[in-house]
Amino acid sequence: MSFVDTIRQWDRGVAHADKKAWAAALEVFLDIQEKNSKILFNIGCLYLINQELDAAEKAFDNSISKDEHLAVAFFQRGTMFYKKQKFEESLGDFQKAFKLLRGNQLIDYKLLGLRYKLYACEILHNVALTQAQLDQWEKAQESLLTALSLKTESKHELVDRALQSILKHKLFALVEMQPGILFRPRKHYVDELENKDYMGKAKVIASIIPQDEFSGFAPLQPRAEDVPVQPKMPEVIKALEGEPHSVLYEFIPETENELAVLPGNIVFVLQKDADNWASVIFNGKRGLVPYNFLEPVEITLSSKQGQGGAVSDVIPAPPIGVPPVRPQRREGSTDFSKDANAAMEGTKDEEIQFCVVKVHFRYTLAICVIPGAAYSVVLQKIGEKLKLPIQHVTLSYTEKDSGQRVTVNELEMKKVWKSVQNGRLVLWCDVSWTQQSQCTEQSVATADLKKVVALHSYAASQPEDLAFHRGDVITVLSKVNDEWFEGQYEDKVGIFPASFVENIGNNDPA
Repeated sequence: MSFVDTIRQWDRGVAHADKKAWAAALEVFLDIQEKNSKILFNIGCLYLINQELDAAEKAFDNSISKDEHLAVAFFQRGTMFYKKQKFEESLGDFQKAFKLLRGNQLIDYKLLGLRYKLYACEILHNVALTQAQLDQWEKAQESLLTALSLKTESKHELVDRALQSILKHKLFALVEMQPGILFRPRKHYVDELENKDYMGKAKVIASIIPQDEFSGFAPLQPRAEDVPVQPKMPEVIKALEGEPHSVLYEFIPETENELAVLPGNIVFVLQKDADNWASVIFNGKRGLVPYNFLEPVEITLSSKQGQGGAVSDVIPAPPIGVPPVRPQRREGSTDFSKDANAAMEGTKDEEIQFCVVKVHFRYTLAICVIPGAAYSVVLQKIGEKLKLPIQHVTLSYTEKDSGQRVTVNELEMKKVWKSVQNGRLVLWCDVSWTQQSQCTEQSVATADLKKVVALHSYAASQPEDLAFHRGDVITVLSKVNDEWFEGQYEDKVGIFPASFVENIGNNDPA
């Protein structure tokens, strides 16, 4: 039996006991296969109510064997022994129950599912009674004097009356649990047994029926007969380009430029040539198909939309007949696949209109050159940027395979352009001087350089950055853009933010 079934049957047994149907409750508890100490306690109590003392003794024994600290079970078994006139066994159980209280005045079993409070003074009351039955009058008097010190409520005046009876060597009534007080399963376990409607009940907020006073849902209404079926709106087949055509016959390609299609396929004709061949798109692929294998169609799923007739769900039969003869392609006819490739290449050329050439000199500069430009054009632009005569400038690049620096010339420039990646190219610039030209160039370069002073300190975050401190004087070598300059400080060259410096005098680094 599962735990859920045990809880459900336990709750049924308690419900019968609440109605004082002791026999029905006992039957339900006995049907539980896995009985815990609380269920066995309930069975013992029901046997005790029916005065079946032997069965009650066995049930209380099993309950105590499963929970040796259940004081109320010892109390009930002591009551059962007293009724069987086994006073020594009864005295032992009452004393054990008192010991399990561990000096407390009571134990409240409400948290365990038993609506009962076991008082220490009541246990000692029964202890004194069993001692009196065994002619132990002095011990009975001591037990009742101890019980008087443990009284907590006014209803315990019975202890006072019991003491007066003991002094007269008279017996008194036994304190017993009321019939029907049983252990109950935990409430949240029982609540989980019921099916819960987490969605709740629907509530009508608004109605489309004028002057509708109905507060719930309207019942199903009879449907009218012979209502004309409204045809479904046609779904438009959207194409980026071309005219839609339906394939009439299967076409097997014989060249790489031709496209395989099957009867019933929808293709989009981009261009029809004079030799009866058409350039089409099908499933994202472009190729050639004989135009006499195709038939123009409307841009709807049904060719009978808007004709007022009923739409047929019957699958049409496949076309019959012999496919037309494959047309002959003329020499020099348009190769649509090559045109497409050329168009794609043209698109790529348009995307990369300029190549950024990064030139490493004493400082680094950048120029924009059209890809594929001649060596003389590139050299001329770099010379103008450096303000140096081109006859003294030598360019080189790093070969991709060997990693060595190779000098650039007119023939080598073609290989250089093949090493361009993402529109970027890196070159190195060297200058060979004569003594006269060197002096002239140094004087020209010195005259053109601008000086700026640092307003703030700048820490280099990249290898190409120039670090300096506030107050340092920096020589501006070039203007990278409106926000960055390239300059030299001491023996270091790099780029730095333009907003971190200020012109000296009337110098303008821009």
